[in-house]
Amino acid sequence: MKKVGILFTLLALVFAFNASAQESLPGATIIFKEKAIDFGTISQGEKVSHTFEFKNSGSTPLIISNVAVTCGCTATNWPKDPIAPGNSSKITVSFDSTNKMGTQNSVVRIYSNASEPIEKVSLISNVVPNTTH
Repeated sequence: MKKVGILFTLLALVFAFNASAQESLPGATIIFKEKAIDFGTISQGEKVSHTFEFKNSGSTPLIISNVAVTCGCTATNWPKDPIAPGNSSKITVSFDSTNKMGTQNSVVRIYSNASEPIEKVSLISNVVPNTTH
């Protein structure tokens, strides 16, 4: 009987330690629904955009400090206020294919206080000449 009591005590300690370890993982965590969108073939001069949805699955507010684009052909709209744990938000990315040709991969870097401080999302397209003059 004494062994059973010791076993239950050890199990209780393991569960208590595991629960406290999970609670003590501080920080924000950004999880995107998708990280890349492929628009396929688009005509030169066409503008495309996508709204990337994400969730803060961490234990502290997520603060996005900057969203950087690789060229002037890409524009973003992102949340400036902290995103509370468990809440979701969106980043809209637009790509203007004017003066672009061929395969394009517009990468956007998201800088935040998340456990992974730099995340990337991208818009992919194949720009072909515009045949409607």
